[in-house]
Amino acid sequence: MKKELEKLLELLQLEREEDLDQYKKLIESLALHERRAKGYTWYPVNVLKKGYTIGDRAFVIIEKGGSVDDKHHFRSGKTVRLFSELPAAKGSDRNGVIHYVDKNKMKVILNSRELPEWISMGQIGVDLLFDERTYVEMEKALKKVLEAKNGRLSELKEVIMGKQKALFQKTGAPVEIPSLNSSQNAAINDILSARDIAVIHGPPGTGKTTTIVQAVKILCQRENTVLVTAPSNTAVDLLTERLLREEINVVRIGNISRVDEEIVNHSLEVQVNKHPDAKNIKKIKKQAAEARRSAARYKRKFGKEEYQNRRQLYQEANELMDWANRLEDQLINRILDEAQVISCTLVGATQKVLENRRFKTVFIDEAAQALEPASWIPILKANRVVLAGDPFQLPPTVKSIKAQREGFNTTLIEKSLKRIGRTSLLNIQYRMHETIMGFSNAQFYNNQLQADESVRNHQLEIIENEPLEFIDTAGCGFEEKVQATYKSKYNPDEFQILCEHLYQLVEAIQNLDESERPSIALISPYQEQVVHMKSTVLEDPILQAVPMSINTIDGFQGQERDVIYISLVRSNDNGEVGFLNDVRRMNVAMTRARKKLVVVGDSATIGSSEFYKSFLEYCDENGAYKTAWEYMRNT
Repeated sequence: MKKELEKLLELLQLEREEDLDQYKKLIESLALHERRAKGYTWYPVNVLKKGYTIGDRAFVIIEKGGSVDDKHHFRSGKTVRLFSELPAAKGSDRNGVIHYVDKNKMKVILNSRELPEWISMGQIGVDLLFDERTYVEMEKALKKVLEAKNGRLSELKEVIMGKQKALFQKTGAPVEIPSLNSSQNAAINDILSARDIAVIHGPPGTGKTTTIVQAVKILCQRENTVLVTAPSNTAVDLLTERLLREEINVVRIGNISRVDEEIVNHSLEVQVNKHPDAKNIKKIKKQAAEARRSAARYKRKFGKEEYQNRRQLYQEANELMDWANRLEDQLINRILDEAQVISCTLVGATQKVLENRRFKTVFIDEAAQALEPASWIPILKANRVVLAGDPFQLPPTVKSIKAQREGFNTTLIEKSLKRIGRTSLLNIQYRMHETIMGFSNAQFYNNQLQADESVRNHQLEIIENEPLEFIDTAGCGFEEKVQATYKSKYNPDEFQILCEHLYQLVEAIQNLDESERPSIALISPYQEQVVHMKSTVLEDPILQAVPMSINTIDGFQGQERDVIYISLVRSNDNGEVGFLNDVRRMNVAMTRARKKLVVVGDSATIGSSEFYKSFLEYCDENGAYKTAWEYMRNT
C-alpha cells in the first residue's frame, strides 16, 4: 500500500514535469510573433469593456484582429496572463481566468480586484499560462494519505486500497423510489448503507446523474451538508443544476469565472455579495481603502506630527480591514452552514472556505475522468465516499507517455470496481435503440445492459431507415491528410461522403413538422476534421439551414442527439489507426445516438484493430454495412 502510493507520487511528478516541459517548449521559449502564430498568444488586442463582476473581481473583454477562423488554444477556464508591451508597464502583468471565448472576443476575470492602469493604453496582449496549482494540491493530498496512521482517513485508505473489507450496514427499510428502476434503487440503497465507500458504475444512458441526485436528496434529510464534486467545472455545474431542480439549497464553490452563467447566482461569491450584511462589509472596506489612500498622500520628508498621522491612518486601515474580513468570514460560514449541498471540483475542495469542514458523505461524480491523486483531495474531508462513473468512457488526460505506460491513467474507480466486493451496475439504458447499444454492450459491459422498452426500437419516422450504418470508404483513395502546424489529421473526401448521406437525411425529414425533426450532431476524434466540417457546413446553403452540432468526441461528452455521424478520418496503407486506438473514447462516440448512428471510415485501415474488426463484423451481422461508392454519384 505504501509502495503503491509512493509510486503514484513518482508518476505524478513525471506528469508534472512533462506538462511543464510541453508548456515551455510551446510557449515560454517562443518569441511573441511565434506564440501568436501558434495560437498561444493574442496580440495586439483592443479592450472593448472593463469593470467588475458580481463578486467584485475585475474583468476585461478584449478583441483581437484577424480572421475569426485563426486557430488558438484559449478555452473557458484556462489560466492566462494579461501583459503590456509599453515600457512603463513592464513587470506589472495581471493573471486571470478565461470566462468565455467567442470568435475573436475573450472575457478574462482577473485574480485581483484592481485593473492595471495600462489596460486602456494600447499594446496589450494575453498569454496562455501553465497552471501549477492542480499538481501542488494533488501532491499534498497524496502525502496526507501516505502519512495517515490513525483516524478516519487511515481507515478509508485501508478500505479503498483493498486492505480491509468495505462494510455495509442496514439502515431500516430499503428505499424504493417509484420513478427509478431496480438497479437505480439498489445503487441508492448501497449508498445509504455503505459505511466506507459505495461504487456506482453508470454506463451511457443509464441515468447515473438521476441516481446520484436522488441519493443526495435523501441524504440531505439525514445529514447536515453533503459535498458533491467532479473533475471538471462542466460536470459540477450539471450536477448543481440538477440538484437545484429538486429545490435543494446548493452553494457552488469555485472561481466565479469558471461557473456556468445559469447557476452563477448560487455561487458562494454571489450569495455573499447579495446578502444584506454585505453592504456593511463593503462600507467598512471602503473606509479602510480611504484611510490607506489618505496615509499614502504623505511624502517621504515630513515632520513628527505627519509621521504619527500617517501611522495612525495605516493602523486604522488595517483595523478596519481586519474587522471587515472577520465579518465576511462569519457571513461565509453562515451561508455554508445553511447549505444542504456544497458543490465544487476536486481541486476546488481545497478552497480556504472549506479548510476546516468535514462531511459525512462526499460524492465524486465522473470519477473515471479523474486522475487518482485528484480523487483523494475531497476524500480527505470525507467520512464515507461515493464514486460514480464509467471507466469505459473518456479517461483522464495523461501527457507523460512513461507515466501512462506505468498506469497513471488508471483511475480510483477502476481500482475500486475490482477491489470493492459490492458495487452497483446501472443496467437499464434509456437513450438508444438496442442495435446502437449492442456493440458497446458486448465489448465493454458483458451484455449486461438492457434497452428500456421506451427506447428499444425507437427510430426516425422516415422510409428505408436503419438505426446503425457503417459507410466504408476502402478502395476510394480517400487518403488522410495532416494539418501542417498542429499535426492533426483530417480527411475532406471522407467528409464529402458523409455529406452525401446527410443530404439524403435532410431531404427525407424536410416534410416533417419542426417538432418532429431529429436533432443531429457530427463528431470526430480529430480536431482538424472538426474544423474542416464546420467550415464546409458554413459554406453549404443546404446544410447551413439545418440545426446541428459539430464537435470533437471529447467536446461532446455527456451529450446526445437523435442522429450522430462519426467521421473516423484514418485512411492509410499502413493500417495505422493512432488516436482511434483509444477504444474508450470511441465507446463515448458510439453511444451518443438515440435513433440513428452513422459511422464513416476506411475498413482496410481500421480493420487492423481487433476492436474495429469486431465492429465491422457487428455491422455486417446487422445489415448495417454500406460502401461509399453508393454515395459517390455526386462527388
